[in-house]
Amino acid sequence: MIFANPSGAPELACDQCGCRWFDRLSGTSTCYECGAAVTPGNIAEIEAALAAFAAGKAAAGDPGHAAPAQR
Repeated sequence: MIFANPSGAPELACDQCGCRWFDRLSGTSTCYECGAAVTPGNIAEIEAALAAFAAGKAAAGDPGHAAPAQR
């Protein structure tokens, strides 16, 4: 499940319980609350949401997300 945090950025939450905390150190990325696994589909969904968010920020002229200036 994807939701927007207070700054508007997308965050991944568990599809089963809604928890936002995942064990990424084990290499399996499981939910701390219920133990559900993060699926490849979940990863693809958050990557797409993050790319869309970054593109929107860049289009809006957000200097924190713009391409670096050429020297």
